[in-house]
Amino acid sequence: MLIKKGAEASLFLEDWHGHKVILKRRLPKEYRLGKLDDEIRFQRTVHEPQIIHKAKEAGVSTPTIFMVDISDATIIMEFVEGKQIKQILNSLTEEQKLRLCHHIGGLIGRLHSQGIIHGDLTTSNMILTPHERVVFVDFGLSEISRELEVRGVDLHLMKRAFQSTHYKYAKECFEAAMEGYAGIVGDTVAKNVLNKIREIEKRGRYVSGR
Repeated sequence: MLIKKGAEASLFLEDWHGHKVILKRRLPKEYRLGKLDDEIRFQRTVHEPQIIHKAKEAGVSTPTIFMVDISDATIIMEFVEGKQIKQILNSLTEEQKLRLCHHIGGLIGRLHSQGIIHGDLTTSNMILTPHERVVFVDFGLSEISRELEVRGVDLHLMKRAFQSTHYKYAKECFEAAMEGYAGIVGDTVAKNVLNKIREIEKRGRYVSGR
């Protein structure tokens, strides 16, 4: 059953050997040359499970990968039971919101400290399980980098997600997340990333004002 059709891949909810799974398939793009398209889909299909495994090693919960079919550009992974943070954050008490965002910031810090850039840090790509575990999903745009710029871009996207979906509490939620982040990467690194986020925001205002 198709549950999401994105620009990069389509997600299907399936039963696989008695397991409820997500089948992520990168379909061919007709606008790309055939050989180039095959290479891009191959690389991304191989890359994503590797990043997911590396995230687990960093102490961040991610879906279990059951199988990778390179020839079909398909990944079969665990269906994570729970609700998106996007769905529940606004209904939590202020204390619960801040505690959860602080925890999320710490998890992002664990990723960044290992050079993992998620690439799509929105509250839609974080799931809270019935056991109160936060699971990060959709590493399709992820990369390995320790550059300050890409860390800033990663967290800037999360800040914008707070502002668009959780605007009433965006400031407090982002500050709590950055506190959790600083607790992992250290105050100096967190301050440098925060300054980079401000720089990125200024660039955006300059471009939109032209």
